[in-house]
Amino acid sequence: MPSDNLQVREQVALHTLSTLGVGGPARWFLTATRPEHVSAAHRWALDRGVPVFVLGGGSNIVIADTGVDGLVLQMGIGGVTTTPDGGKTLLVAGAGEPWDRIVDLATQRGLAGIECLSGIPGTVGGTPIQNVGAYGQEVADVIDRVTVFDRPSSEFAEIQHDQCGFSYRMSRFKAQDQGRFIVCGVTFRLPPAAPRAVYPDLVAELETRGLRSPGLLDVRDAVRAIRRRKGMVLDDDDPDTRSVGSFFVNPIVTVDDQERISALAGTRAPGFVAGEGRVKIPAAWLIERSGLGRGHADGRVGISSKHPLAIVNRGGATAREVLQFAARVKRAVIDWCGVWLTTEPVFVGLEGDADAGFLQKARD
Repeated sequence: MPSDNLQVREQVALHTLSTLGVGGPARWFLTATRPEHVSAAHRWALDRGVPVFVLGGGSNIVIADTGVDGLVLQMGIGGVTTTPDGGKTLLVAGAGEPWDRIVDLATQRGLAGIECLSGIPGTVGGTPIQNVGAYGQEVADVIDRVTVFDRPSSEFAEIQHDQCGFSYRMSRFKAQDQGRFIVCGVTFRLPPAAPRAVYPDLVAELETRGLRSPGLLDVRDAVRAIRRRKGMVLDDDDPDTRSVGSFFVNPIVTVDDQERISALAGTRAPGFVAGEGRVKIPAAWLIERSGLGRGHADGRVGISSKHPLAIVNRGGATAREVLQFAARVKRAVIDWCGVWLTTEPVFVGLEGDADAGFLQKARD
């Protein structure tokens, strides 16, 4: 498609496209429903010297109150295909497909590997970037390859699993190659297998339901129920779910740090083994122990009454208010136990912002 024929709009409100509900307008805005729209939009922006920001489902971003002075490219590329491959199934999904629809499709077909990722908002394109994970699963375990548009070369490419640089909530798309690639589609390799349920609250939920040998759909339903109780399933009528999801990443600390934190708390700090001599401690537990509990509010921003990891827009909040409140939460945890929480959402239009910089900083 020639770039001159692109349906580029101006001054499009972005807060309505964000699950947090904050942010100013996009100077220019375009929805890409086919891969060729992506390359044409890239050329359009290059010709005008305009930066491009790629928007997926809007579930993991904090947009500046001033908006985005550039082209916001909303990924609307859809389509799902499945192909048998060596006893497993290759599931190919467009970047604009709603993520939970893919999980539902997979579990309905008896395909395992993403059932514990049920109820997570957003679109397929964001999953390899964040290496989305929950309840003991992460997409890195099942991604076969990622189809991308490479901005420097202006060409499409396929990046194989071992080239993605996956680690805990991280990938090359979010680290050294941040901004280089536009994810257009993802291929998952899924086995016909029994579900995986290892996290204590998921195991407890299944036991409460009397399910000793749960199926994939049982695990999906249980995960969605847990997430709903925690306010992590979006509900337009419930301000307690108006968030980016988990604002902070669970920190990985040494075993000695876990012992020190346990002594401070007067009780054993929960943790999951994360490599030799290291433990992943729930950020939610640290936030509550720091004195900022569920439902704690400061004006139009607060912590969800359902889960300490969700910082919510209680109505009419600004990005500035969200950042200031989140920074206060991070400082409280540092002051209590010395652990520096880092953030999960992407900050858009907030380059040079002091609070955003602090929130993304691992340690002094």
